[in-house]
Amino acid sequence: MHCGRFQARSVTRREMLWRTANGLGGVALAALLSDPRFDGLHAAEAGRPLAPRQPMQPARAKNVIFLFMDGGPSQVDTFDPKPRLEREHGQKIQMKVPPTQFDDVGNVLKSPWKFQNYGESGLPVSDLFPLIGQHADKLAVLRSMTSEFSEHTNANYFWHSGLGVQGRPSVGAWVTYGLGSECQNLPGFIVLNSGMIPPGGLDCFSNGFLPASYQGSLFAGGDTPVADIRRLEPTAENQAQKLALLRRLDQQVSRRLGSPDALESAIGNYELAARMQTAVPELADLSGESKATQALYGIGEPATDVFGRQCLVARRLVERGVRFIELLPQNLGFDRWDQHSNLLEGHTKNALAVDRPIAGLLTDLKTRGLLDQTLIVWGGEFGRTPMAQAGNGRDHNPFGFSMWLAGGGVQGGQAYGATDEYGYYAVENKLQIHDLHATLLHLLGIDHTKLTYRFGGRDIRLTDVYGEVIEEILA
Repeated sequence: MHCGRFQARSVTRREMLWRTANGLGGVALAALLSDPRFDGLHAAEAGRPLAPRQPMQPARAKNVIFLFMDGGPSQVDTFDPKPRLEREHGQKIQMKVPPTQFDDVGNVLKSPWKFQNYGESGLPVSDLFPLIGQHADKLAVLRSMTSEFSEHTNANYFWHSGLGVQGRPSVGAWVTYGLGSECQNLPGFIVLNSGMIPPGGLDCFSNGFLPASYQGSLFAGGDTPVADIRRLEPTAENQAQKLALLRRLDQQVSRRLGSPDALESAIGNYELAARMQTAVPELADLSGESKATQALYGIGEPATDVFGRQCLVARRLVERGVRFIELLPQNLGFDRWDQHSNLLEGHTKNALAVDRPIAGLLTDLKTRGLLDQTLIVWGGEFGRTPMAQAGNGRDHNPFGFSMWLAGGGVQGGQAYGATDEYGYYAVENKLQIHDLHATLLHLLGIDHTKLTYRFGGRDIRLTDVYGEVIEEILA
């Protein structure tokens, strides 16, 4: 007879496989779990959280590259020309405006840059981006984006996670949770840091309440993008012996504790780190790229070398099957795209640093047949006001700003939505960040209403209870 207080301890799938490894059932299950098409069991529970999984519906894209322009580029100086600013430059704005972030409302400020019409579509692009402009027929510019926050930290959390406070999973974590990754030697969600971590810090790339294996992994520039990744053991045999010992110790702890997520994720991360010891140095070694390819990205040129290298690494990550890649701006000695003063110098230097690398990335992906499967997203957490701040800058504007998408099932050569004549408020086809997230997931073959995770007693999703796919920009 059993004591009434006795309860049988549940056995995890990882432990079950370990116990039955010598049986035919274990062999059959191991073969089943090694099939990338298999997702009947939750991959995280099976010990393979990044195993590739089938999309819910036909997918247009397989990978995402998010070019995050931290600080908030000005829409009226980049992709949303406003002739009225030219006509009323220096005058008081003829509309009611809300208090701005710093409540410093000056007169109307015209754009220091001219706009040119590019491509067969005639899409207008500022002189800040003459090389990106040559790809106008690939771009779908969203001119009616809005945010709920006018402060950087909250707006960054909102863009990345759909909620303006820390603690929720980033969009990259949701994507890898839903689809896994086609690359098993590198993380599925990688952030390429060119030198500027955005306000909000690493929580912008958090896994939140999702299993820890889905958090963003920060890669630095240069020859060693991940610290302490190189093998220290004198031989591969020594390392294999140490890894085997760690594996046995991990299995013993797992049996005692019931395989909590933190432990399972740590085991998975250590196993991944061992594979990365070979994959990361090979990824970072650009010497095999032709001189023509490196010149395409602006590598070797002082203004474009840093971001150019990251864009080239992003292409190499796509080739290796990494699911979600985010690029951060480099440190140019001032506050990102956040020009509250000295707009001319700040935006000029920021644009110079990214124009050639991004144009090179679009060209390279297209040439290699990768653009159709790669969704490119460009933009910041909000835009800027059409009035001057400090005489020659612009304040934060969450009420109407521009982003653009390219590749991965997007119909280029168009501008969707519109702001008013000053470029202040979205007045036509107003979009939320939730709509962008819904569209991004849709292009990856995910129904945003069905990608959920049980937490706090309810099923939570990236788009909360909001979000509509922007059908008009789809190819």
